Amino acid sequence: MTMRPEIPILYEDNHLLAVVKPPGIPSQGDDSGDPDMLTLLREDLKRRYNKPGNVYLGLVHRLDRPAGGAMLFAKTSKAASRLSDAVRTRAFGKSYIAVVHGSPKPASARLTHYLLKDAARNRVTALPGPAPGAKEAVLTYRTAGQANGLTLVAVTLHTGRPHQIRAQMAAIGCPLAGDVKYGGSKPEDGRTIALWSAMVAVAHPVTKQWMTFRSLPPTHAAPWRLWPEEQLAAAAAMAETEAAE
Repeated sequence: MTMRPEIPILYEDNHLLAVVKPPGIPSQGDDSGDPDMLTLLREDLKRRYNKPGNVYLGLVHRLDRPAGGAMLFAKTSKAASRLSDAVRTRAFGKSYIAVVHGSPKPASARLTHYLLKDAARNRVTALPGPAPGAKEAVLTYRTAGQANGLTLVAVTLHTGRPHQIRAQMAAIGCPLAGDVKYGGSKPEDGRTIALWSAMVAVAHPVTKQWMTFRSLPPTHAAPWRLWPEEQLAAAAAMAETEAAE
């Protein structure tokens, strides 16, 4: 398998590996047994550097299987520990763009819900107030364009919960395009949803330099093709600005 065309590399050094996760690939191995990002990238590192034995690669954060975009991995256990600390202490920037059904009202808002996970169904419910077992979830969104009954939104996470963007946008009546699990339309091109990790940012685990990695969705794919690349980039910049504040 040729790795580079399938999983574009945004940045690599001895400590970090930043890539673009294609939609439909799990972040790590799951019950499906399908190829996952960790396994594919380990195989690629082993092949590219002709390394014998096992290759270390640490999962720093996750993206839902049907989502795509910028994703960061650690190439050493020390880097993995420091990056995991950054995620835990929220010193890890993440911003997204998404396409939702309808038109969110108001055009920009900070949403706070409490997410209750149903592990058996792999689904979360966004509740308006605290409840036993539910975890607080906070995000900010801004609308960035409308077309064909869909809205392009810039999203910044202030907490990192499973299915957070999907559940919270659905809770305000605007599920993501392609996200059948949360009330969205059936995707045109397989198991994908209109959610893209446009930016991840963190202090380098060794040099401490602030590192920012960016990615935009493919403009030929539905529903992203409804907007020109310049508009997708502007939406991503809006989300990134919010993440920096």
